[in-house]
This record gives sequence, C-alpha cells and structure tokens, in this order.
Amino acid sequence: MQIGVLRGGPSAEYDVSLKTGEYALSLLRQMPDKYKPVDILISKEGDWYVAGTKKKPKDALKHIDVVFNALHGAYGEDGGVQKILSALRIPYTGSKAFGAALSMNKDLAKEAYVLNDLLTPRHTLLYGNVSLDNLIHVFRTYLPPVIVKPSNSGSSVGIKLAHTFEELKEVVALALKHSDKVMVEEFIKGKEGTCGVVENARGEKLYALIPVEIQKPKGKNIFDYDSKYSGKTTEICPGTFSAEENKKIEYMAKRAHEVLGLRHYSRSDFIITPKGRVYILETNSLPGLTQESLLPKSLKAVGWKPQEFVEHLITQAYKTAR
Repeated sequence: MQIGVLRGGPSAEYDVSLKTGEYALSLLRQMPDKYKPVDILISKEGDWYVAGTKKKPKDALKHIDVVFNALHGAYGEDGGVQKILSALRIPYTGSKAFGAALSMNKDLAKEAYVLNDLLTPRHTLLYGNVSLDNLIHVFRTYLPPVIVKPSNSGSSVGIKLAHTFEELKEVVALALKHSDKVMVEEFIKGKEGTCGVVENARGEKLYALIPVEIQKPKGKNIFDYDSKYSGKTTEICPGTFSAEENKKIEYMAKRAHEVLGLRHYSRSDFIITPKGRVYILETNSLPGLTQESLLPKSLKAVGWKPQEFVEHLITQAYKTAR
C-alpha cells in the first residue's frame, strides 16, 4: 500500500507537524513489505509538494491508497484537508471534517462537554477589537489568575496566564494574533493529566490508554507550547492518580471522543484538583507523534509498539472508508 504522509501546513504548528510526519514516515519505512511511504509536504503558503515538485492535491494524491494525516493546527485539524480528502474519496487517518472542526473550536467543544455533563472550567469569549469595558468585566468575573488562549489553535500556541489587569490586556492582544476570538478561562489548580483514546483496540470499541500525569518545568504555572516541546516537562505514566480519578479521566476521555464526533483516535487534557474533581480542558483530534509527544508514552506503557499503532490507524482508515 502507498501511504501518503501529509505534513507541514499553513499554521503555527508547522514545525511540530514536520516532526510528527517524519516520525510516521520513519515507522512506515520499517515495514517495507507492507507499506511504501510517500512524503507529501504542504508549505506554509498551502502549496502541496511531492519530491520537491509542486502539485495540485489530486495529483499529489494520485496512486495513494491511504493518507496518514500529520497536519497539526489550521487546515489539518479544522476540517480543511479532510474535506479535500473526502471529496477525492481517499481514505485518511483521524477524524472527519465536522469532528475535527468541532474539537478545534474550543468554545463549541466546551458547549458539547457541558451538554453531556462533562465538568469543564468556566470561560468567556472575547472577539476582535476588545473594548476596555469588556476586559474590566472579565477581570471582575474571575478570581485571578486566569488562563488566556486562542479559541482555534492547538499545541498550546498562544496560551498565557494573567495575574493582573495589565497582564490580561497584554496576553489577550497576543492571543488575538493567533485567532479571531480568545477564550478567558478560570484557572483551576491541580495536577495536569492527559488520556488517549483509540477506536477498535484490544477488544474494545473505545479503548482508553493509561492516563499520563504532566509535571511542568520548574517556574511554569501552565502547560504551554514551550513546556510541551522543550523536553523539560516530566511525564509520569501511570500517573499518581487514585483509582477513582483514573476511572473518571478514562470515562471522560472516551465520552469526549464520542460527543465531539471524533474518529480513530484522540487525546483529552485534564486538571485534577486536590479534592479529586476532574475537569476536562480540551480534546485533540490529532495527537502529536514526536519524541516529546504524550501519546507515544501512553502506547509504550501498555506495550503497544509505535509501528503497530500506525498500522492500526491505517487499517482503521481503510476499513471505515469502504
């Protein structure tokens, strides 16, 4: 089978996507009797390239049996590339356009959580040119500090903590550079955790991987972009959660996957308070597969080889497209 690995893309997560794509390519190259990987690079301008030659999507995907989607961020996780692949009737790994777009839109995803009784931090949305009155209202609504994040981005791009009103103004302006709307969220103190979900694995329709505890680098209050990819964060798998907390995390990760309409695999992030309350923060429809990524650590903990996991995703993509 010829497997086209899509990587790069016109988003702030271009570099992370390159790494995920390269890792997927390296795994596929270890199975030459089964797969012939094809590196399909999408530039920051949105142009498609195969072996250095610019091509239209339909030509780049000619003779491709299954696409492995490694495009993080806009275009790859917001439904854009999924619409192209669906229109060309090419099987692909990961969620379809609607589920991807819904999970990428943090405020709509939160609405889905609330409607399905999944506990999530309170939030307020700010749009475009934010007035001083709006900022004052937000600052008075929540006990500082507050989390500020772009509403439509992944990999914790643009996420900041604001302790004062001046900081709030500054970080909102910064977040608006990454998205046309910004989410201000109450800060919940506790342990950070994440949990991957894989469809049709190990005899279960939805299989929850072992929850991972994330210990941020010293001096960091939040798990931001730098924390994720600096290599300084400590991940503990299994985490130091109680049996009851693990049960809640796994249930909420699987439920989020369902209510957001995701496909094949996903990963949800959580805060667990000292009193054992579990808050879901967001769900990633396209978890990273870099050396610093969390999903590979969960796979290792359950004895699932990365080559087997990639093969499982390709098999699921091929089956669900038939």
